[in-house]
Order: sequence, then C-alpha cells, then structure tokens
Amino acid sequence: MTPEETLGRALRDIVGGGNVLDDPEVTARYRRDWTGRFHGPPTPVVRPSSTEQVAATITYCRDREVGIVPQGGNTGLVGGSVPLAGEVVLSLDRLAGVESVTAHAGVLTAAAGTTIGDVQRAAREHGWDYGVDLASRDTATVGGTIATNACGTRAVRYGDTRHQVVGVEVVTGEGVTLSNLGGTLRDNTGYHLPSIVTGSEGTLGVVTRARLRLAASYSLRTTALLRFGSVGDAALAAESIRGLLPTVESVELFLADGLELVCAAFDLAPPFTETTGAYVLIEAADLRDPTVELSEVVGSLPGVVDVAVAEDDAARRRLWRYREEHTAAISTVGIPHKLDVAVPPGSLAELVERAPLLVSSIAPRARTWLFGHGGESALHINITGVDPDDDTVDDAVLRLVGELHGTISAEHGIGRAKARWIELAHGPAELQLLGRIKAAFDPSGIMNPGVLLPRTGWSADG
Repeated sequence: MTPEETLGRALRDIVGGGNVLDDPEVTARYRRDWTGRFHGPPTPVVRPSSTEQVAATITYCRDREVGIVPQGGNTGLVGGSVPLAGEVVLSLDRLAGVESVTAHAGVLTAAAGTTIGDVQRAAREHGWDYGVDLASRDTATVGGTIATNACGTRAVRYGDTRHQVVGVEVVTGEGVTLSNLGGTLRDNTGYHLPSIVTGSEGTLGVVTRARLRLAASYSLRTTALLRFGSVGDAALAAESIRGLLPTVESVELFLADGLELVCAAFDLAPPFTETTGAYVLIEAADLRDPTVELSEVVGSLPGVVDVAVAEDDAARRRLWRYREEHTAAISTVGIPHKLDVAVPPGSLAELVERAPLLVSSIAPRARTWLFGHGGESALHINITGVDPDDDTVDDAVLRLVGELHGTISAEHGIGRAKARWIELAHGPAELQLLGRIKAAFDPSGIMNPGVLLPRTGWSADG
C-alpha cells in the first residue's frame, strides 16, 4: 500500500468512508481560491463532523508530519486556504449550524462551518443582528472569518470579527482541544484565547465552535450614494462621516471606472447621468428614521455633486450592488492581484491617487481597480493585466503602503500571497515572538505551512 493509500484509509477510519474526497474533479473546488490565482495539486479533502474528528485528524497528521490546510467557505483572496504543496484539506463544511442563541443577552454559539448569512438570520429571528457583514455572507463561514479577522462593511460601527468573538473552541496543531465557551461576555483572566486565535489564519489550529456577541437590531435604515467631483473630496468625506453621524453603519468608497465595470458586467443602469468622479455609499440605522440626520450630514460635505437615496429595501439593494459587485465584476476582466490595505486617516486620498500611477509605471497594460471601506481608510487594490505569478506590482504597492505608514493587510489576512512582505508589518523582534506563539500551538509546523509566517520565520526552538 502506498503512503497516499495508507493516509486515505486512516482518514476514512476517522471521519467515515464517504467523507474523505480524493477524486481530483470533486476536490478541484477545494484546491483553488476564489480568484483563480492560487491552485494546488490533487490531495485528500477530509470533512469531519465533530470536534473529536477534527482532533483525531490533526493528531494523526501530526504524528506523520503531514501538513493540514483548514478551510471554511474558501472565499479567501490571498491563498490562505489553498493546499499549494499538497497538504490535506480539512474542510469544515459538515461542522455547521447555529447551536444556541441567548436571546435576552444577545449571544450566539455556532459551529465553525456555519455561514455568516445563517448567523445573521438566526440573530434576526431573536431580535438581534450580527455586526460582521460582507458580500460573501452566504459562503463565508464563522471559522473562516475568525481565522482572517474579517471586517466587512459594518466595521465602522461594530469593529472587526475580533470584537464579536467572546469564546472559541479550537483544536491546536498538537491535537489538543481548548475551549472557553462558558458564556461570559467579559473575561479578564490573562491571555485571551479568542483574541490570539482570531486572525491566526489556521496556523495555530482549527476553530471548531465560537460564541459570538450579537448587535442591536435597528428597524429603520437609510442608504445614500454620493457622487463627488474629486477623489480627494470623497476620501476626506469618507474618513469624516463616522464623527459626524453616530448612527452610521457603513461608509464605502469606490471610483468611476469600478462603477462603470459593475454596470457593464451586470447590465445595471448607472445611478446618475454623469459617472465621473468618486463615490461614497453611506448607510445609517437606528430605532428612529435616520434620514433627516443623514441628509444634514450630506449637506455639510464639500464636493458632493449628486445624491441618490434609497426609499425602500429594493432601492437599498440596488445601491449596494454598485459596491458589492465590484469583486465579481473585476474577475470578469482577468485574474486579479488583490491587495487589501489600510493607511492612517488623512492618507487615503494620497493612496488612491498614487497607487494606479505606480502600477502603470511598472506595468503599462495593467488596470488598477480601487474600492473599499473608506470610513476606516481601508482600500482593496485590485490589479488586472499582470501575470498571476508576477508579484512586481504587489511589491511596489505594498512598499508604498509602508511608506505611508499603513498596513499591508486590513481585511483578508496575509495568506501565502503576502507572506514574504510580513517584515513590512512586523519587525524582527515581533516576528520572533510570533514564531514562538506559533511553535507553542503547533510545534510540528503542520498547520497551514507557508501561510502568514514564512517557514523561516518561526521555529519550535524560538
């Protein structure tokens, strides 16, 4: 029996014969990322249905030094959930479901494979909402968003995923199950396991369950799309709105070329007769109608030349499509290089203006598409027309972000795509400390090898 056959038989003994996938055609969707830029060779996909099966799988692979790539909805955009070196994929799509909702206190417990959409629906059934929202809500999972510390479009009000996680159950790279799902909303007893695990991108272990803080549900909301005559005015407005409008939930920025691409890709009518300039999408929500308050703020912003206000849910969804369809529309042009970054407030306009010029100076045939969470000075820089394996433009843009004292990842994580630039985010002493944390959870180095920290960036010896 070959080593591959031995591995497959052992994994089937753990999770059941039908829950180890090895047909290359069946596993293809598990071996490539959403963008199509990253794809791995044929490898087994293990689909456990319990924490015990996750622990047994990790323990078996640890003893044989077999790498594991944890995977949720596989909606990541930086190669963090792709088995590039033939690692075993540990899919959590069977470990799903909302387990409980503490309705009077607004706390929900869910298995890691539960989609964000299902979390939102369960919360709303009990009079609450969930603070994290993103366009991939019906495929992105609780475990995946914890692994990447996803932010989404509501972070300006509720913060990122780390702000929502009050407890986790995680199986470490040693196969040890750690759990603090006891239920308290505050825990000040030293090192905070949920905070350590959130954002670790599957390099420490596998989150199997989570306890989440829910957000108040607001029955009245108003959505407005603003067109500005200049990028500078739009960026300044986006960065200012959080301080002007306490009820704001979302502040999203995009540009004219992105809007035109979305309209062409999905046969949408543009929101205004004129499409030049830059756009800011604002959504406010409250127990009282926030329309008047929002209109007063909009009236105070310099540079606004057009305004569209959603009068009902259908109109709201139409306005949101102009922003949320950007990712899918860009993929119709080609395989994009995706760089999610953020800069200090006050530098957003400079980044928006300089990044496309920098890209075109290096790759004249490339196109740069910009959109993102303007209220937090965070930007998704998408570049098409560049070979998927050519990271010259990536290097230049990330170093520009560093020059502006920004961060090379503000949404999707480091993954494999940006691991070699980790020194732009952390100095040598920090990297050594991160390596020690990695080694404490995963001394054999089997968990998502090559993601977040380059293999040379850590060791079990510290």
